[in-house]
Parts: sequence; C-alpha cells; structure tokens
Amino acid sequence: MVLGVSSLSGPGGTTLRTYDLETGHLVLEKQLHSPVDGRLNEHQNIGISLLRSTDPSLSSTPYFALTNGDFVVTRLDETGETLWTWNSPDQGSLVLYSHIIADPLTVYLVGLAKSFASYTLHVTTLSATTGELIASVNILANIKVEQSKFWLEDGALKAAVLMPDLKGQVMALPSVKYDSISNFGLSTNGQFLAIKEGGAAHVMHFDAQASSLRPIWEFGDAASSQAQSDSHFVGSLSRDGQPQAARVLVERSQCKTLLHKAVHQTLAIQLSEGKASPSGFTFPFQTLDHGVVRHVAFDGSSTGETHENTRILLTTTTGSIQLWQHDKMQWVREEALASIQVAEFVELPEKKVAMLLERLQRQVSDAKNLPQYLVNFARRFATGSYATVTTSAASSSDEGTPTRDAFGFRQIIVAATPYGKLFGIDSSNGRVLWSRVLGLGWAAKVGGTIIPTKMFVTRTVSDPEGPQIVLVTQRRVDNSLVDTVLFHVNALTGDDIREENPSIPRAALQGLDAVMGPLVDVFMLPNENRTIVMLDEYLQARLYPDTPSAQAEFESFVPSIHFALRADVPGQRQILGHQLTLNLELSQFYVAYPTWTLALPPKEEIRALIPNTHGPVASIGKVLGNRMTLYKYLNPHLTLVLTSSPPSSTCGIYVLDVVKGSVIYHASVPAAGGVCDVQATLTENWLVYHYFDDEFSGTGQSKGYRVISVEFYEGLSSYSNKTLHINAYEQSFIMPHGITAISPTSTKFGVSTKDIIVANRKNSIQSIPRRLLNPRRPKSKPTSEEQEEILVQYDAVLPDDARLVLSHNYEVAKVRRIVTSPSLLESTSLVFVYGLDLFFTRIAPSGTFDVLSENFNKVQLVLTVAGLGIAIMVTKPMVRRKRLRERWYQ
Repeated sequence: MVLGVSSLSGPGGTTLRTYDLETGHLVLEKQLHSPVDGRLNEHQNIGISLLRSTDPSLSSTPYFALTNGDFVVTRLDETGETLWTWNSPDQGSLVLYSHIIADPLTVYLVGLAKSFASYTLHVTTLSATTGELIASVNILANIKVEQSKFWLEDGALKAAVLMPDLKGQVMALPSVKYDSISNFGLSTNGQFLAIKEGGAAHVMHFDAQASSLRPIWEFGDAASSQAQSDSHFVGSLSRDGQPQAARVLVERSQCKTLLHKAVHQTLAIQLSEGKASPSGFTFPFQTLDHGVVRHVAFDGSSTGETHENTRILLTTTTGSIQLWQHDKMQWVREEALASIQVAEFVELPEKKVAMLLERLQRQVSDAKNLPQYLVNFARRFATGSYATVTTSAASSSDEGTPTRDAFGFRQIIVAATPYGKLFGIDSSNGRVLWSRVLGLGWAAKVGGTIIPTKMFVTRTVSDPEGPQIVLVTQRRVDNSLVDTVLFHVNALTGDDIREENPSIPRAALQGLDAVMGPLVDVFMLPNENRTIVMLDEYLQARLYPDTPSAQAEFESFVPSIHFALRADVPGQRQILGHQLTLNLELSQFYVAYPTWTLALPPKEEIRALIPNTHGPVASIGKVLGNRMTLYKYLNPHLTLVLTSSPPSSTCGIYVLDVVKGSVIYHASVPAAGGVCDVQATLTENWLVYHYFDDEFSGTGQSKGYRVISVEFYEGLSSYSNKTLHINAYEQSFIMPHGITAISPTSTKFGVSTKDIIVANRKNSIQSIPRRLLNPRRPKSKPTSEEQEEILVQYDAVLPDDARLVLSHNYEVAKVRRIVTSPSLLESTSLVFVYGLDLFFTRIAPSGTFDVLSENFNKVQLVLTVAGLGIAIMVTKPMVRRKRLRERWYQ
C-alpha cells in the first residue's frame, strides 16, 4: 500500500488528487463533478471536506469526500473506484453541509440550516457501507460560529453528542468566553481548538461518554506578532492511537522583519492521565523562496522521542508543496508552474575561457593525460559520438552559472505565475535554476496580489550587461487599488537589477511603481535601449528606463508608432487607431490620440487584439514554377482582431492595417453553442485560424473542426501597377481534433519553413507542415510547374499522422500557450508549451540541413582522403620523371 496525501481542489471541491508521500508524485487524479457545477461560496472552503475512514477491518482505506456542500462520495484510494454517492434532497438550498465525521459504521454530515435570525445546527447520518440515509434533524442552537459538532453561542462554547439516531444531548461551557473555534483534525477524537480574545489558544477535549468538556492545554502566544507569524494547528494520531497536536509557526527576523526560521511544536496528549506534554524543533523554511505557510499536515505516527522521523507537509502562498522530515526537506512540488501567466526564452552565454596563465597551468597538468585523450579522440571519431542535434543538452547539476550547449538548445525559460513567484527553468532538463518571490511593496501592509501581464527580454548574451528581463505586472491591492509594477531581473541568477547594494542579504523582489493605475497597453521598442512603453488609463506614454538616451530614442520612433485600442461606446464597440504626440499644455508625457475609427456591428464584442508575430524575413517573395514571383504582403503594422456576436452566434476574424485602419481581411464563422473558441495566429503574410463548424453549409458538408489558411500577396512583380492591390489566397481544411493553442515556429534567420505547432484536445502537441496548409495547393493533379514549387494535391482532411506528434505518448493537458524560440542552428526551433503540464521539445521544419547526419560515415571520409593523399605521394615522383623525359626528347 502506497502512503499518500490527498487533497480537494477546484470550485466546490471539483478534483480529488492523491500524492505519493515519499516522492511527491501524483498517484491518482479524479474529477468528482464538473468545474462548471462548482459552487463558489463566500468562504472558499465551506462545503468542502475530506476524511479518511478509521475502520481497521477494511483491506483498503476509503475516503469520504464532501463537495459543493450537498454531495458526498466515497472511493478507494488505490483504484479510484466509487463505492456510493449521496445527494442532499434540497441541493443545498436550505442546508449547507461543511464537515464530515465518521466512525466504522456511521457517517455524520454536519452543517448549517438557514433560519430567520441566525443558523441552526443540522446533522445528517448515513450508513458508512451503503450510503443509506439513517436520520436528519435540526439541533436547536443560535449559532454565530460553528465547527463540526462544536459551536459558539454568544461567546459560550457548546457541543452536541452525536449518535446515529441523533437523540444525543447538548453540553455547554459558559464560564469562559471564546472568540472562535477551529477543527485541527481531531474532532472525531474529541479534540478541537478554542481561541480567546487575547489570542491564547486552548486545546479542548470533549468526552461524550463522561459528559465532559474541558481545556487540556493552552498556547499563550498563538496570535501573530512582530516576532512570529500566525500559528497553524493540525492534529494526528500516534502509532498507539494517542492524539497529538502539532503547531507550526515562523519566527520573524529582526532585520526588515523577514521570516527566516520555522518552529514545529508537538503536543502529546495523554487522555488517560488528563494531561499533555509539549516538545519541538526548528527547521530552515525559506520564506524568501516559498512565501508564507498556508496549510499544514502532520504525520503523528512518525513522531518519536527525538523527532528525527517527524514528517510534516506544508503548502505555501506561492503554490509550493513540501514534505519535511525533521529539519530536512524531502521533496518539493512547485504547483504554481501549473498556472504560468507569461513565459519567455532567454539565451545562455558561452562557457567562459580561462585567462592565459590559468590555461597554461591547466594544460601542463593535463599533459599527463595526453595518451588517454588521443585514444578517446580516436574512439569518438571512429564511432561518431560527437554532439549531435539529438544529443541531450542537459549539463551537470553542480555547475555554477549555466552555459549554453554547442547548438544553443539549452536556454533558460523565465516564467511568471499568479502566485507572486518568478521561476528560471533549465530547458534541457526542466530543473528550476532559481526562483524569486515578487514583493508587494507598500501594499504588503494592506494585502494584495501580483498579476503578471507581459514579459520582455531587454538584454541578451550579446550585451555586456548579460541577459535581463523586465516583467510588467498589475498589483491588485485588497482595498481595490490597481497600479502597475515593473520587476527588472537578471535572467541567469534571478538577482534584482535595480538593487543598489547587491551585498545585502537577499530579499523578496521589490518592483518599481511605474504607473499609479492600470495599464491600457504595453510594448517594447526595437531600439538599442529596448525601451518599454506603457500606456496608462489616460493614454499617456510612460517609459522604462526613463533616461535621457531612452527618451531621445523614443522621440525618434514616435512618427512610426501606430497601434490599435478597443473603445467601449454604449451599444457599439469600436477599434481606434492611435499615434503619439506631445502637447506640453496638456501633459508632460506623450499622449495617444485617435487617427481612425472602425465601427463594428451592433452587439459585436472584441475578444482579442493579436499583433503580427515579428521576426526575420529571409525572402520577400515566392518564385512560381513559371519563373514569376509572388511578392508577399509584408506589413509590420498588421493586427489580428477576434470578435464575437452573441445575437447572430458568429465569430469575426479581422486583419487590420493599424496605420490606415483598412480591413485587409474579414471572415465570419459560426460560434458553436454560442461560444467563440477561435484560435488564430498571424506571422509575416500568413494567417491561420481554427474553429468548430456546427452548421451544414451545403451538400456534402458536415460538422467538424476547420482550419483556414490565408496568405496575402501584393503582386507578381515589384514594378507592377497592382502592388497596392492585395490578393488573399484562402483554403479550408478539416482538422481531426480541436485545438486549444496555436503558434508558428521561429528560427534565427527565417530561412527554414515555418510550421504551425498546435495543442489539440487529445492532450497532444502536434506539428502541421506549411506545405500541407498551403492555400495554393491544386485541386487536381499538380502540373510540372506546380511540381517545381513542391505543391501537393489538395486534400480537405489534414492527416492525423503520428509522426507529426511532438509529444509522442506523453499527454500535455489544458495547454494555454505555445512559445517558440530560435536556436543557434537555423534549421531548429525550440518549443515550450505550458498549461496544467509543461512540455519542451525542438523541431526542424525543413530538416537538419545545417549539420551532418548522425549516420555520416566519418571513417570512410578519412580513409578516402588518406588514400588520395597516399596516391598523390606515390604518383607525384612518377609524373615528375615523365615530364623530365619529355623535355629531353623534345
């Protein structure tokens, strides 16, 4: 039997997961109900409860799960098999259940029943083996605070004796006034927590048989203070079945009130003697890397006299799950990586070459290994075991600063999550190289969240400063204020670039309060400073870095800056084109003003504005079979607009020129089920979009997923009078599966063919070659000219070829975005996919034309060259003698 820890997550407790306690691996995942049906109560944990059965007669341990406050399901942890389910007759309209209490025969559901002035305690009993209803009654009580079978009534503590027929008595402890009560996992054993006004926490014991309700221990310093954080209490049973209460808190450092040490206290309760004995230890919990502790689970059976084997499980505000055994972390799972908001590739530097003196010393010391080196070199050459495109780019885990491999496949993926944490991930093996917590700044005293918006790579390995990124975030404070914060980070180490004194102890990243308010748009200029331009809610342009050189470069770019913004006009949506101008009478900043207006049909909503994917263009045209040239319509100001129209159940696809406001392309497709789920990408002169067609548009048509490929050209000659006339070649294809994300490949110089990478609903990552999506594919057998263009005959159905599946047999679930990046090889593009799962691979759309094949016969090449050399050496004297004889006889 695998030791594990289980959890309920999602709206209303949608998903049940079980993790292996030894490794942290996910053992079982099961959806108890649809997330759409999940209820969002005022408190996120109301109506959600998970309990393990304590029946020793069962060979497997069943779990009882309460979800949505009215639905109970029981299952076996090894197989996930559902034994029985039960639904509340009123579907939660009158009674909202909040807790499960169980014994080997009976399951007690405890909740609150609505009344006029307050709440009444309601208890329902079910058979633990069949799920049949035994009894369901209200217990008279004027409840303000409730916790399982204990509750507070005007500060007085009360408890109910639970029996299967629900005819037990109600007990009270009126002598002491309490502020709140809490269940820390031992309520079925009769222990719970009662907290007084001053913050003192009493461990209470309730004995139903002896009709006793009394405190057995007091934690006098349970409240949060400048010296310590909030205390987390959790209970468990020891090996001999005795209750144990654990308390975890984090002590605050006197330096900038940073948390630096966690304290674990164990309270061993001897019920027979009516007393308890505390003990504890400290462990090095890193709040600067993992945030603040949010939940604690405690394995009481692992606790001994020395605490060497004591195990505790923590979850933190940054989405981290950790298992600690005494003062050593056994494993950690960064669950925040399942919710990445933005991510970018950052190229790694080359390995630094040592100084001349150091190199000479190293070479002298290595000279003794020269014979062995020659033998190894000959073996490598003969077997061809050099670095190839299929060689792993992973490096040793004990290296200092990461460096790139021979082909640039190894890069750092910088990812930001909504849990306020920034990660640097090694693309070669998925290892987290560094992580930083994003600080709230002045909002730390009030509370709030950091939401990543965009990420820009502002420096690369070619710059003397080294690789750097700037993360643009929105800080949403609990008092409803929203402002814009920038984080400037060294991509190799995670260090704060703005930190003036790097020698001070490392703290949470503190960003720059760039804009006091929300952002409308943000983009980066392609100048030397890589200036970031932010538009605030008044359409004022704010710069980062705000230096004289950046300001001068920005002013030189102003005439060429054009962008489109959405405008909400009552009854109608509009898209407005903008430029920037400086009017010192109105503002000290450049302000955007509208240059054109595109009015959409009534009730048509704007879903997304997607700019053209910028990258190097190797060819401005396409040579046809008749030696004429189709010139691409390469407009860097193209923007893709996706809209939805609920009244007509259609989705709109627009391609706009944001300089003039002209519509280059427009299509209207059906919205399946009234929902627009169009996935689209625009790169160079190529538009690809995907949707589900649930209409029968003609004879022989059927429902299915459609992929539309559109290419824009502006003429057959650069001297043609029709260069202003844009031709759109369009073709429709049937896709076997739905698509959740789409992106084109990208290479260093743009020479390789661009393929389309998609994430389909089969949880696979697939590549679609461009030649299959070429809208100029002939409907009949290709002619000789078309064959010269390598055009294949049109087939309406795109092949579901397993050779095009990049993820092979791995499932990549709930993909939100696909990011591509060039490598040092022009033939190869790197692909990073993130969603619930993370996936990284590389692809060569045009084949690996810039490297030798792994099957290349190097030995034969050397033997051939050596044979030619020997032949030259042998024949050279013979030719010399022959020429000499010819001269004598002339």
